[in-house]
Amino acid sequence: MSEHQIVEPQQASVEAAPEDVDYRHELISSRRVEGTPVFGRSGERLGAIHSVMIEKRRGSVPYAVLEFGGFMGVGTHVHPIPWQLLTYDVDHDGYVVEMTRDQLAKAPAMRLDDTDRPIDRDYQEKVSSYWGTMPWWGL
Repeated sequence: MSEHQIVEPQQASVEAAPEDVDYRHELISSRRVEGTPVFGRSGERLGAIHSVMIEKRRGSVPYAVLEFGGFMGVGTHVHPIPWQLLTYDVDHDGYVVEMTRDQLAKAPAMRLDDTDRPIDRDYQEKVSSYWGTMPWWGL
């Protein structure tokens, strides 16, 4: 091939996506996640997402910080919940988790002041062990 020859790119065959899947709504801003309600399987509201922790090299979300209990910030507990346990449910306009209020009350908690800092690996292993998930760095 000479250095001036133009090569046309080959057209890749693209499979059509199922018509019932709207991929425009697969991504969401973290600002819209914060405050989203979280419900137990029974439909009982357990709390709301306070924040999400993002792994800065891969961009994955290891866990959400769930606010639970209290009133107007008084007596509120926050719990790191592995992201993989949360399932978005359009009917609830929120996340649904396979946990009870009692399980959440007994789950490892953290101070609200510590929510914008990553939790150490020993504590994350405790969280993962409680919920029966792999630590985020092992995924």
